[in-house]
Amino acid sequence: MTAERVEEKVRETLRSVALDGVRAPEDLVEQVVRRRGRRRFSQAAGAAVAVAAITAGAVFGFGGTGDSPERSARPAASPEGWRPWQADVPEAGGRGCLVDGSALYCSGSKYDAAKFDAGTGKRLWTVKVNREGDGIDRPFAVRDGVVYAYRNHTAKNQPDGDYMGGTDLMAVDADNGDVLWWVKMPQDDRTGQAAMLINGAVLANTPSLRTLSALDPRTGKEKWRHTWDRGTACQRAVLGGVPHLLCTRDTDEPHDTDVIRLDPVTGDATKVTTVPGRQQLLGASEDQLFLARDRAVTDKNMLLTTVSSSGEQTSRTRRADTGLATSEVVGDRLITVNRQGRASVYSLTTGETLWSRPVGIELPGKGRARGIAAPVVSTGQGVVYFFGPTGDLSGLDLRTGEQVWRGHVDTGEPGPGPRPGETSQVLLYGDVLITQKDGRLVSLLPRIDD
Repeated sequence: MTAERVEEKVRETLRSVALDGVRAPEDLVEQVVRRRGRRRFSQAAGAAVAVAAITAGAVFGFGGTGDSPERSARPAASPEGWRPWQADVPEAGGRGCLVDGSALYCSGSKYDAAKFDAGTGKRLWTVKVNREGDGIDRPFAVRDGVVYAYRNHTAKNQPDGDYMGGTDLMAVDADNGDVLWWVKMPQDDRTGQAAMLINGAVLANTPSLRTLSALDPRTGKEKWRHTWDRGTACQRAVLGGVPHLLCTRDTDEPHDTDVIRLDPVTGDATKVTTVPGRQQLLGASEDQLFLARDRAVTDKNMLLTTVSSSGEQTSRTRRADTGLATSEVVGDRLITVNRQGRASVYSLTTGETLWSRPVGIELPGKGRARGIAAPVVSTGQGVVYFFGPTGDLSGLDLRTGEQVWRGHVDTGEPGPGPRPGETSQVLLYGDVLITQKDGRLVSLLPRIDD
C-alpha cells in the first residue's frame, strides 16, 4: 500500500471512529497524518492540505458582492432531448464521473472509463479495467475529442500473492473508446496534482516523483520535462493554460514558497515571486493562485494569500474553519459547509464573507465519516447546489444564500460505515443535475420558480 493510500485510510478511520459517541476532532486527522512525516509532502501535496482539505474548482467569473436584496436565480431549462433518467452502474460509474458537453464520462469497478449520453443515460462505450478498479480516480479532463483518465499498471504479483499497485495515465478516443496511449506514473497518486491540461499538452507527474513532463495530447510522446532538486516539494496549478509550480524545501522546518512559471511550449522556468512561509494551494482562477499558509492545528486563524500571474501578492487573515462536511474553491469563492449544517461563501479576492445560511440538507450524524459532495455552481441560474449522503439536494442563491430549491433522490440503503472508494457527486449538464452515489446515477431538472 502506498503512503498516499495509508494516509487516506488514516483519515477514513479517524473520521469514522466514535468514542463514547463523540467524533474524533476534525483537526486530529491532520495531526496524525502530519506526524507520519512531512517527508511525504511532495507526494501528498494537493491531496492532504491542512486547511480543511480544500480542492481547486472550475473557473467561473462571478459578479456582485452578495448584498443584493433581490433574488438572482432564474428557472432551470433542460437541454434539447433530455429526459429524467437513472441507472445503477457501480461497475461503470462507482469511482466517479465527469460531464463534458452532452457526454458523461465515468469510471467503475469493471471499467476504467465509460461514456454515457448525459441526456438519456444510455451507455455508449467502455474501457475494461487493466486489473482491479478500486480508488477514486474518475476521468479528469476532455479536450479535442480525447478523454484523459487513469488505470492500474499491468498486474504484478508479489511473493506473498499481493498485487503491487501502480498508475498509468491514459488517453481514450472520446468517439469510440479506443485507448490511444498510456504512460506509466511513478506512484499511485490520482489526485488533481497528478496530471492536468495546459496549452498544447498534458502535464503529468512522470517519469519520476520530482519531474513533470509535457505530453503530446494525441500520442503521449514527451515534448519537454522539468525536474526540481532533491529535498524540494512542488505543487502544481494552471493559470490561463500556463503551468505554475509552488516549490518549498521538504523539511520539518517551514520555508518560504517560490512561485515558478513554466513556458507551456519549451518548459523554460521563470521565478514569479516568493511567498513567505510554507504555502498550500487552495485553488486557481484564470489569473490568480489562492494559497493558505501552513499553520499549527491549534491556530485559530489562517493566512490566505492571492498571487497574480504577474507576482502581485495580497494577504488576508480569516478564522480557520474546523469540522467541515465539504469545501470547494469555485472561481474566487471559497464555499464551505460545516457539520452544523451551515453553508458559507467567502471571497478570496476581497476577503469578505458574502453570506452564511443553513445548507438545507441532512448531514451525517456523529461517528460517521461521510461528508457531502463538493458543491457545484450554475452561473447561468446563479445557484450553488449541494448533495447530501442521504439523497437530499438543496439549491441556494449564489448572491444571497436564500434557498430557492430543494429535492431528494434515492441513494439506496446506507451501510454501517464508510467503504474504500466510496464517492458522491453532484454534476451539472446545462441546468440539469446529475447525482452520483456509489455508482447510482440520477438525472433531474431542478424546478426553480421566478
